[in-house]
Amino acid sequence: MWRKVLVLCALAGPALGDPIAPRFAPVEVDAHVYDGGWEHFVGGGVAAFDCDGDALPELYAAGGTNPAALYRNRSGQGLAFAEDTPEVLAIRGVTGAYPLDIDADGVMDLAVLRVGPDRLLRGLGDCAFEPFDAALGFASGDRWTTAFSATWEDGKALPTLAFGLYVDRADPDGPFEACDATLLYRPEDGAYGAPQELRPGFCALSMLFTDWNRSGRADLRVSNDRHYYVRGGEEQMWAMEDVPRLYTEAEGWASYALWGMGIASRDVTGDGYPEVYLTSMGDQKFQVFDPEVGGPAWEDATYERGTTAHRPHVGDDGRPSTGWHSAFGDVNNDGLDDIFVAKGNVEMMPGLAMEDPNTLLVQQPDGRFVEASVEAGIASMARGRGAALADFNADGLLDLAVVNRRAPMEVYQNVSDGGHWLSVEVTGDGANRNAVGAFIEVDTGDRLHTREITVGGGHASGQTGAQHFGLGAADGARLRVIWPDGEASAWRDLRADQAITVTR
Repeated sequence: MWRKVLVLCALAGPALGDPIAPRFAPVEVDAHVYDGGWEHFVGGGVAAFDCDGDALPELYAAGGTNPAALYRNRSGQGLAFAEDTPEVLAIRGVTGAYPLDIDADGVMDLAVLRVGPDRLLRGLGDCAFEPFDAALGFASGDRWTTAFSATWEDGKALPTLAFGLYVDRADPDGPFEACDATLLYRPEDGAYGAPQELRPGFCALSMLFTDWNRSGRADLRVSNDRHYYVRGGEEQMWAMEDVPRLYTEAEGWASYALWGMGIASRDVTGDGYPEVYLTSMGDQKFQVFDPEVGGPAWEDATYERGTTAHRPHVGDDGRPSTGWHSAFGDVNNDGLDDIFVAKGNVEMMPGLAMEDPNTLLVQQPDGRFVEASVEAGIASMARGRGAALADFNADGLLDLAVVNRRAPMEVYQNVSDGGHWLSVEVTGDGANRNAVGAFIEVDTGDRLHTREITVGGGHASGQTGAQHFGLGAADGARLRVIWPDGEASAWRDLRADQAITVTR
């Protein structure tokens, strides 16, 4: 009963008097296509990050058998990108990429996922990069990588890196029941040695280090694709102890299997603990964290919240949908987080929808979600894969980029007439410069927004930079940061509609 009352109270505070309909306008960009054979049926991610120091994020889009491409942000009053790819980034075989500041020099680096050896690239400023692998002792081998996450463990100068592998292409009995392991790189003495293999692996398509119970330690959640493990597999949560181990049902972890594609994490109920949204073939799962269990326990609330998104919501193709990248974000600044899902058939799977528009689930004051992608102008029928939901032109509204398979990448500018907002950049001290693992709290008086800073999740797509908060009708808020070591900053009173930086 206590849990139910808490959730209802968290949802009770009104955001704005009248619902705000989100609206997006397409932005013309140089054509870029994610393409390739069966090894590129999955992947197709995009990294959103500022690589030239102007506080506007660039886009680095996977190309599959095409070269990956960097789009420089040229936004002024409107939104604009121009393709400008240095040779070191024009890599083939790329499935996705995640930005992170590995060496804490204030310039974003890149972890590049590939069909082939993965790459670490060091940012040099002004969107220049150089190979970083040898200097860090990093080597991945010729694998098929489709998921990634990173965190900073206590006392380490470098981040711990997790690479999720898909099918083991060298297994002569594959591809079914031939899933490869997860590779865990834990640094020692300022470098990476040979990775630890986390087995069993069940064809990871998304993973996320998250401090799910606010203990100060991030554990590794993995979403796996049942299409290839077929039987005997499940979703996973690895306890990041000295020797990582899988959580068990006795500890609260529910054993379940799905055709997992993407993970999104956000505190939606207002209790300070993150909920999750999992994409898959057939339907999508919205799960609410239950702190009373004392372990990693999430309760399914998919139908209760209206978030199944299990069939196309427009057109006459009634077959089940296939969800890929998912992301939480307040697209209309009404103070309530919404959910975007990129959708599209794997290739020619006849039991699933071929005309499968993207989904935008807009949260209502009662906590339910309503489909709004058609009205918003983003219900593309292209085969969506990875995406980025971020404020590309610093106007206080979340914009959208979607990488498509065998169709050009799409970019949309958010032109909604929304409520108030706050943009928060957090800078830590020491090795973990971007304060990965910290929690930001924004208090608007009737609602407490809690945001964990993470690297990972989504589908082969990562982003970094300012955290966006919709404030609804509130013209100000209080803010504090709980740093990764547990120390909390003082509360600050802030006016709405501004970008701020919090530095430790």
